[in-house]
Amino acid sequence: MSFSLPDFRRKWSCRGYMSAGAAMVTAALGLSLVLAERAEARKYTSPLDIFGIAAPRPRPAVHSARIPLPRPRPEEAPKASDKASDKASDEAPPDADGKPSADKPGADKPAEAAAPAQKPVSACRLALTEEIAIAPSIPDIRGPGACGGEDLVRLEAVVLPDKRKVTVKPAAILRCTMASAIADWLRKDMAPLAISLGSTIGELDNFDSFECRGRNRVVGALLSEHGKANALDVRAIKLANGQSIGLTDRSMSREVRERVLHSVCARFSTVLGPGSDWYHEDHIHLDLAQRRNDYRICQWNVWDPLPQVAPLLPAERPEEAPPREVAAKPETKPEAKPEEKEGADDEAVEKSPAPAKKPAADASKSQPRKPATKKRR
Repeated sequence: MSFSLPDFRRKWSCRGYMSAGAAMVTAALGLSLVLAERAEARKYTSPLDIFGIAAPRPRPAVHSARIPLPRPRPEEAPKASDKASDKASDEAPPDADGKPSADKPGADKPAEAAAPAQKPVSACRLALTEEIAIAPSIPDIRGPGACGGEDLVRLEAVVLPDKRKVTVKPAAILRCTMASAIADWLRKDMAPLAISLGSTIGELDNFDSFECRGRNRVVGALLSEHGKANALDVRAIKLANGQSIGLTDRSMSREVRERVLHSVCARFSTVLGPGSDWYHEDHIHLDLAQRRNDYRICQWNVWDPLPQVAPLLPAERPEEAPPREVAAKPETKPEAKPEEKEGADDEAVEKSPAPAKKPAADASKSQPRKPATKKRR
C-alpha cells in the first residue's frame, strides 16, 4: 500500500483544525481586552449604573484621628463619694441623736424626682373658708362633651353667722363661685326669713347639682349648666322646728314665696320655676351662666294659694231657725163632660172667620169645600 502527499491531503485535511485554532486565539485576545477594560472601569463609577451592578469604587485609605485623653486625676483631689456625702450632710442637718434626717437624700438614699408644681389656689377658694361653708376641694373633672370644670368643691353644709350649720342633702358638687353664691344666699337672705317665721334654717333640699347631660335631659340638646357644675336645683328649705318652705308649694304663704323669688333673682343669672316650662314645676333652677351684656333670666310665677275644698254635705239646720213655709197648691176646676167638650168645639168652629176667597180666574176650577166639622143635629 503506497501513500502519497496528495492522497494524504485529500484524506486527512487540516484546514478545519487550523480555522478552529484561529478562532480560539481570536476569542482569547478579545476576552483579555474585555477584562482589561473592566479593570479600568472599576476605578470610575458608570453614570448609567442605576442598579449598582458594577463593582464599587475602592475607597481611599482612612487615617484614624488621634483623640486627646483627659488628664489623670491628681492624687490630692477628694473622691466623688466623699464629696457627695459631705454635700448631703450639709443640706440635711442631723437630728437630736446625731443621725441624718431620713426625709432628706443622703449618701445611701438617692435624690427623688422633683414633685410636680401645684396649681395655684383661686381667690374664691381662699375666701370660702370653714367659717362660711364646709366645702372641701375636689379634683378637676374632665368628662365627655365638655362636661366638668375646674376649681370644684363638694358643698356639704353652710355655716350661718350664729355658727349653726345648714346641711345640704345630698352634698352638691359645684364650682367654687356657685357654692359661694349659695352660701351667701342662705346666710344673708334665707336666715332672716326663717327668723321672721320663728325658727332657723336646718337643711337645704338639693334636687340636682352636677350631672353630665343636656338641657332638661333632652338628647342632643345644648350642654346644661348642670354639666358644668354651675347650677343647683332646690325644692324646699327645711326649718329647725319641722316646718318646710316649699318653694313651689301653693299652700305656702304667697308673701314668703315672693320674698324668696326676689332674693334669688337678685343673686343668680338664671332662675327657672313654675310657669317657665313644665320641667320646673316642682323645683327652682339656679345657675350663674355668663351671657352677653350680663343678660339675666328670671321666670318664676308665684301662683295664688289653692281655694279651700267645699264640704261634701250641707251644714245642719240650726234649731232656732224659723220653720220652712210650704207654698199652697193652685185650685183646679172640675173637668167638663165629654158632650160639653164637643159642643164647645162646634161653637169655636162657627165663630172662626171664613176662609178668604180666591180670585175669579180660579173660581171655576175650585170646588166648594166641606166644613171641617159636622154640626150637631
